[in-house]
Amino acid sequence: MTEPSYLTATRDAYDTVAADYTDYVRDELALRPLGRAMLAAFVEVVRAADVGPAADIGCGPGRVTAHLDALGLDTFGVDLSPRMIAIARREYPELRFEVGSMTALDQRDRSLGGIVAWYSIIHVPPEVHPAVFAEFFRVLASGGHLLVAFQVGDERRNPGPLWQRFGHTVSYDAYRLPPARIADLLRQAGFVMVGELLAEPGPDEKTQQGHLLVRKP
Repeated sequence: MTEPSYLTATRDAYDTVAADYTDYVRDELALRPLGRAMLAAFVEVVRAADVGPAADIGCGPGRVTAHLDALGLDTFGVDLSPRMIAIARREYPELRFEVGSMTALDQRDRSLGGIVAWYSIIHVPPEVHPAVFAEFFRVLASGGHLLVAFQVGDERRNPGPLWQRFGHTVSYDAYRLPPARIADLLRQAGFVMVGELLAEPGPDEKTQQGHLLVRKP
């Protein structure tokens, strides 16, 4: 079966910029206190439900996976980019990281207690979101939680020019997403809303940052 072009483009782009991206986002969480608060809430509800480990889907170089681990959550990372996974394994050798796609997770049905998709659904075309959310629903146990984060808006962008300053030529898509639409799609997938946070743009941001926390009944 032929792989969708958006997956190939995203993998190739992140493989190309992996080292520079790792440096670029190294202090990201330190600059996002409200994002950290949502991650802390996610850890609390997943640990309280106690129905399985958590997966950081689209983990990149592993900084969110490591943050969740530091908060006491049994977690592992999954990313489309083999070079990102290689960096994550090198930086956090005590943690588990796997190459994989959110469109077809290599996890058993109802095997996870939590999923974080931290700015990773932004590389999936909006028409594919229902299938992705159905996949998340499949692998989560009853009582499991999902936290998604994304830039707020309603447009497709090409982040390639950002990486030209580092000497990379890449082309891939990223989508700014309307929170109400994502919340509606999550409900249609079977999730129950737990909480929503819209953070105003930080010093290096141009849009609001959306965070949605939902639960599988």
